[in-house]
Amino acid sequence: MRFGPLSNNAAGAALALAAFAVFSTHDVIVKKLGATYSPFQVVFITALLSFPILTLVMMRDSTPDTLQPKHPYWVTVRSIVGVVAALCAFYAVTALPLSQFYAFLFASPLIITILAIPMLGEVVRMRRGLAVLVGLIGVLIVLRPGSSEFTAGHLAAITTACAGAFVSIITRKISAEERSVVLIIYPMMSNLVITAMILPFVYIQIPLADLGLFAIDTVLVLVAMWLLVAAYTRADAIIVAPMQYSQIIWATLFGIFIFSEYPAWQTYLGTAVIVLSGAYILRREASGEASENTPVLKTRTRAGHAMTLRVGHVLRGRRKRGK
Repeated sequence: MRFGPLSNNAAGAALALAAFAVFSTHDVIVKKLGATYSPFQVVFITALLSFPILTLVMMRDSTPDTLQPKHPYWVTVRSIVGVVAALCAFYAVTALPLSQFYAFLFASPLIITILAIPMLGEVVRMRRGLAVLVGLIGVLIVLRPGSSEFTAGHLAAITTACAGAFVSIITRKISAEERSVVLIIYPMMSNLVITAMILPFVYIQIPLADLGLFAIDTVLVLVAMWLLVAAYTRADAIIVAPMQYSQIIWATLFGIFIFSEYPAWQTYLGTAVIVLSGAYILRREASGEASENTPVLKTRTRAGHAMTLRVGHVLRGRRKRGK
């Protein structure tokens, strides 16, 4: 019996590794679709195909209440920023090598730590502050200002990290009082409405084969999220969360063998710096001494996809049904 927790953590780590492998496969499909279609069309179709799945999830919420948010301002801001994160992510993954895209995505814990200070009242002392600073230096190593061109793809990737971090902080701020169904339906409708307004100007007819790719992509995100739910159900967050960094391995393999991408060595050096600083922040939060809100550990869903279902929503639903 004493090996039980170890077995659970090992199973959780394995499930998380599988989840992020699926997320990386999803990114490959997005990158291929993005070569033909506008991010607005990609997000619209993905959100539309995920609508029935998310509806089934929302039907399981038996909490007796209305769909009117208790924090309408924050729900509105969260929904709009979530659309920005999805659009920028879908553009960045198309415009940049996958390894560069992930480097910026890995910077989200740094930004979450910074935003948690004014928004959650988090106290960030010297050690975590230095970790954030080191991580930001890693971002500069990837960008190589002055020696490489700063493109719209880089801007989109940085915006994805910042917007995703902002969404996570808002979720952490209001999730205790808002129903999960509210936190799902408003971003979902925002994705559909905002992209539908732009769609007539960018629409390209979709052949059946590409429509199949859109459907597969939607299913992959759902599978990845359910794998993450299973991982967080079985293992401690400090075990599961660092598994996201395994995506750099998939980025390297997919980049070389599918897209013939060979990023500069600075990309990998900067990514290593960002990963080490992010892992240190996770460890400090998990210690129970450095963080009251544990905002990074509580961020269980990867930023940058159109499906608004988050791992935390499913876990909350399970806890309520278990009572």
